[in-house]
Amino acid sequence: MKEVKAFIHRNRIADVVHALKTAGFRNISVIDVKGMLKALDSQERQYSIEIGEKVITEVKLELVCEADQVDQAIALIRKNGRTGQPDAGWIYVSGIDASYRIDDGNAS
Repeated sequence: MKEVKAFIHRNRIADVVHALKTAGFRNISVIDVKGMLKALDSQERQYSIEIGEKVITEVKLELVCEADQVDQAIALIRKNGRTGQPDAGWIYVSGIDASYRIDDGNAS
């Protein structure tokens, strides 16, 4: 299994999630995070006192899927996450060593 993480502009996340769900992906998490992607406009940018830098609220999407589904997931995220800027976000892929159901503790 693989974990796909993507950092996406907030205004693109609904289209990305819809495309992934339509394609059959189900293990999806979406988390608001502060990041340093290039802002689409000045309204998207804010100064973070904690970080001491200008940041935007972006979205971290986490998706768990089979290894043979990674290319499809990446293609859907790239297609639907575009903003028209050359740097609209990032996608990372990691391996998962094991997974366990919370209800029964058995490995899946």
